[in-house]
Amino acid sequence: RKEEELDSKDAIILHQFSRPRNGVPSLSPFCLKMETYLRMADLPYQNYFDGKLSPQGKMPWIEYNHKKVSGTEFIIDFLEEKLGVNLNKHLGPHERAVSRAVTKMVEEHLYWTLAYCQWVENLHETQKMVSLFGPFSDLLKWIFCHLTKGIVKREMYGHGIGRFSEEEMYTLMEKDMRTLAGLLGDKKYIMGSTVSTVDATVFGHLAQAMWTLPGTRPERLIKGELINLAMYCERIRRKFWPEWHHDDDNTLYESEESSEASKTYSPLRDFSFYSRTETFDEEGNSISQTPDTDYTGHSLFDSDVDMDERDHEQCK
Repeated sequence: RKEEELDSKDAIILHQFSRPRNGVPSLSPFCLKMETYLRMADLPYQNYFDGKLSPQGKMPWIEYNHKKVSGTEFIIDFLEEKLGVNLNKHLGPHERAVSRAVTKMVEEHLYWTLAYCQWVENLHETQKMVSLFGPFSDLLKWIFCHLTKGIVKREMYGHGIGRFSEEEMYTLMEKDMRTLAGLLGDKKYIMGSTVSTVDATVFGHLAQAMWTLPGTRPERLIKGELINLAMYCERIRRKFWPEWHHDDDNTLYESEESSEASKTYSPLRDFSFYSRTETFDEEGNSISQTPDTDYTGHSLFDSDVDMDERDHEQCK
């Protein structure tokens, strides 16, 4: 098939995997991280679901002014330099160091245990979510998922974490998730009341446990003992993904006032260019939206998922 010509002049072209069938933007925590970051930074971008890996064999990757950049860390550095965006400008040196340490824990450690759960233990459920079309789609999905399973197991073994037993791997996963829950506490975001780059990373990974691993230990943990992480995921989803609604949503994290209104929603759209300061109604017409309101029109501060610091003081 002849490749489509892309013009990335003054435009961010985000290459990533196709949307899965369960309403979640991506089964890849790194693709979800990158797209969430672009929304947090309010940078218009265009999705390109070609499935083509970067020259380094990475996904996601971007094109901007005909330059290709892969690896989410390098992409963010590149955008900061070229466009002057910086979600970490409010952080001091100590906070930046903590933020980087958390990022590496999530991407180099927690990631592998979640990948094991997604592509090895829970492969049957993951296969249902993969989006492939055509007369042989079921066969292609089976082949793709089992190839991915083999790749994940091989790379986990090379990493070292795959040499432990399943129970030992889940013990490590629970330690990482409890560390995140302890660091978050009752704060709005990981580093305080203002969103920063580490939130895109943490959300991209925790969203997999929250919405793509039904019945598994990570899901039971995040929706049970570590409920503050579930509230954190809901908070970010409602603020930066106004069109994302999950069929199995649990209204436990929402107020009674917003639970009825949340049943009406617009599905995930693949916008030509997206900016989080705008959203669209069901006919595709642009409607105004402030960053502190969700897709139902309710303030994010009306629900217990998004209490500000004054609310905490009053509770005390």
